[in-house]
Order: sequence, then structure tokens, then C-alpha cells
Amino acid sequence: MARRRLLLASAGGVAALTLTPMSFAQAAEPASAPAAATTPVSGSTATQAITGHLETGAADFVYLPVEIPAGVRQISVQYSYDRPTVPSGVPGNSCDIGVFDQRGTALGGKGFRGWSGGFRTSFAISNSQATPGYLPGPVDPGTWHIVLGPYQVAPQGLNYQVQVTLTFGEPGPAFVPDYPPTRANGRGRAWYRGDCHLHTVYSDGKRLPVEVATGAREAGLDFMVSTDHNTSASHAVWGQYAGEDLLIITGEEITTRNGHWLALGLPAGEWIDWRYRSRDDAYPRFVRQVHGSGGLVVPAHLYCAYVACQWKFGFTDADATEVWTGPWTYDDEYAVGTWDQKLGEAVRTGTRWLPAMGNSDAHSVPNVIGLPHNVVLADDLATHAVMEGIRSGRNWIAESSSVELTFTATGDGVQAGIGQTLTVPAYAPVDVRLDAAGVPNGTVRFITDEGQMHQESLDASGAGTVVWRTTASLAAYVRAEIRHPMADGTPGQGNTMGAALMFGPMAALTNPVFLRRRDA
Repeated sequence: MARRRLLLASAGGVAALTLTPMSFAQAAEPASAPAAATTPVSGSTATQAITGHLETGAADFVYLPVEIPAGVRQISVQYSYDRPTVPSGVPGNSCDIGVFDQRGTALGGKGFRGWSGGFRTSFAISNSQATPGYLPGPVDPGTWHIVLGPYQVAPQGLNYQVQVTLTFGEPGPAFVPDYPPTRANGRGRAWYRGDCHLHTVYSDGKRLPVEVATGAREAGLDFMVSTDHNTSASHAVWGQYAGEDLLIITGEEITTRNGHWLALGLPAGEWIDWRYRSRDDAYPRFVRQVHGSGGLVVPAHLYCAYVACQWKFGFTDADATEVWTGPWTYDDEYAVGTWDQKLGEAVRTGTRWLPAMGNSDAHSVPNVIGLPHNVVLADDLATHAVMEGIRSGRNWIAESSSVELTFTATGDGVQAGIGQTLTVPAYAPVDVRLDAAGVPNGTVRFITDEGQMHQESLDASGAGTVVWRTTASLAAYVRAEIRHPMADGTPGQGNTMGAALMFGPMAALTNPVFLRRRDA
């Protein structure tokens, strides 16, 4: 049974449990060998294992120090834990795993070598290759740390076992990363389609990178963002799957104990730490890291019911927020409502408004890549241009590439589009216009800071134009939704109450056009 000691990490205040170190010193120096003969036979291995028990309320992270001697070619780790029966409604055991090398476990430090969450029961790292989710590189001597993340512990506690095997020998050739280019063959300033929340086998997805890239192309996307959980490992393989027709942008989904967020547009190979809670002081630090690299901070699936998924960090530092994640469900309705409230707050306070975005969060079949995705107005099909388009709110969300729309507001001889501001005399007529296609019998909703102010149906062709007149004195902003019919085939009525929602699933959603009153 592993001895242990409780430490409070100095960075961020996260409680961590550190176990008694596991040492392989004797494996590196056989007892029968003279003192000078310390080099093990190439290809030989040494294995050690520990077992332990964690009670309910365990620290967020449990660190097992492993003393690595010189001459190690590969480190391999296996782990397991029990899953006792628990009553309905009571969380059972769930435990993640990852590793840090001899450079240490400091928050945001250089020692990170990989993370697979609860998706894998084993991993291996060498200079030439590594299990997906982990970073290839030398297995240098020093104190490595295997990190367990027991994010759910049953009332009976969690019994675990960790086995470490070292293989000795020459390190082998160095791994050569194949990062994707930051620009593809675009159409100049145009609307580009892309899914910014996608997973592969490099975290908890079941699709290979080639399958995700193929799916993005089949969905009619121009770009995609790789956002595997808590690791940058997949960045190094995307180059071979990018092309003139598909921009692949590197990113990460950071899965803290108090919500998940996307770091979009990271430089290839850059990693963002996840080991903190909202009560700690660490989140702003990593926001600054992302912003300093030109990336975006985007809270994800705000109201997802899974443990540790609901967003608790606020929106002050966010560049946009994910309001639609995968097939339309009730939590997306809540997310849109929260976002709309933030729009009103921005108008009232005169502060920066928060753009909306939507992504598939696709992990495996039957998750559909590109359901939904963002249609972004960018100056070029390049990472920096796409990020700027999203940051500026010059995007709308579509459930598929078959959905098309344009959305404008025109008044006093001036026109503004999605994410822009139309400044007109307070009582000058403003015509809000939506041209749509691809949503048969869809319901168009125009929503202002007062709520839904106009509703109109498209015909069976799914194409049509809807125009509504308002003024800047009546509406601080206007945004549009296109909904599918309700389950009974009726269009619904978005500004009434009932036992259930009075409108159907979302097919498209725009960021707003703001209306500003011009002084006489």
C-alpha cells in the first residue's frame, strides 16, 4: 500500500496528494555488478507496481513520483481501479491519468508529457513515438510524476493500482512533428465554414485524425480546430491531413473541475494547463497565455450535465461563448438565453459584447462533424484571419452546409451586417432583412433586447426572404434564428408560454446587428 502525504500546490491552491516515490535505482545497477558497471543490458526491462486506496473527498490530483535512472529508452505505464456498485444517482469511481517528466509538475510548467483522461488504461513514451495523447521525447533521468485524477470517488472509496515498466537502451531517432500550415487556399474576404470543437483518439475520441479531417471535408467545411482534452499531442500529426482545401487550426479543450473551455488558434505544440478550479487564481493566467499567443478563449457547453462540465468562471475574459453544441437540446436553449442576457448587459454598460459560436464537439460515430458549425467572415482562409472574424462576432451558426443566410439592417442610407453596428437617427426606419435557404418550413425569429418581435415561416422549399421594420429607439440590437417546425409540424410561437418550448430545434442562429441612436 502506497504511503502518502497531502500537499497544497503553491500555484493555484489545488489540493494534491503526493505518494512515496517509486525508485528504479537497483534496476539500473544489478547487485552482482561491480560499482562501475551501471549500464543495464539494452532491451532489458524493470517493472514495479503500487496499490492504494482513496476515500471520498480525495484530492483533485494524486502524484506518484518515479525515480528514473539513466539509460532508459521507454517508460510504459498501466493502471486500473475498482468500480464498486453504487446506488442509482450516486457517482461511481472515475479516475484519469497522465504524466510529467523530470522538469516538474508546476502549474503551466515545462514538464507536461501527456494526458489521456479516463480513455486509456496504459501508455508508453519513447524518443521516437508515444501513445496518442502523450508527447514523444527522451526519457531523461530524474523524478517523473504519474498523475491520477480521481474526479469521482464512490462512497466505498477507490482502490487503484499503477504499474511502471522501464525499458533500457539507446533512445532511438527523435520524433519529427508534422504541424499543419496556418493558411490554406482561400477566396480572399469571404464567408468560411468551420467546426471549432473536435476530438480524436489523442484524447477521448474514437476517430483517427484522418477520419476527422475526412469528415470535415465531407461536411463542406473550409476549416476545423483540433481541441483534444488537456493535451497538445495531436498538433504534431495534423500536417499530413491539411491541404489547400482545408485549414486545420491547433487548439485544446481545457477540462477543469468547474467547466470546460476552448483555447482556439494556439501555436502548434503549445499546451494549456487544466489543474485548477474557479475558486483558484490560475484561470486568468492561462487566459493571458492564450491571448498572448493570439488565440481565443471560449467557454464550452455551459450547461452540460456531466460532472465538472458546467461553466463557473464567468465571461469577463472570454472572447466568445459556445451556445450550441452538437444536436440541439435543452442545454443549448439555456446557453442561448444566458448569452442573450449578456448582450443586454453589454448594451447597458457600454462594454464589449460577447459573440456566440456553435460546434459539434464530435467524439465518435454517430456524432456528426459540422453539426453545428460556424460561418465566419474572414479576410483570408488563415488562422489569424479566422480567429479575428470570430473575435469580432462576424459569424453565424449553421446546422449543416446546406443552410444559407444573409442578415442585414438598413436605415438612413446605411447598411450593417452580422457583428456590426448601424448608427442612425433614433426614429429613422430600419429594415431588418434575412435571406435564407435550406430549412424547409423553417420558422424565422427576429429577437431584440425586448425578446422575439417578429416571426414568419419559410415555405416547403426552405428558401425565402423576411423583412421587418423597427427603429434604433425600439431595438438596441436584432439577431435572427431559424427554427425547424415543432414535432407536430406547426411553426410554434416563440413569445408565448406553454408546458414545453413553443418552437422547434435550431437550424441557424446569427450574432446580432446593433442599432445605435445618433444624436440630432
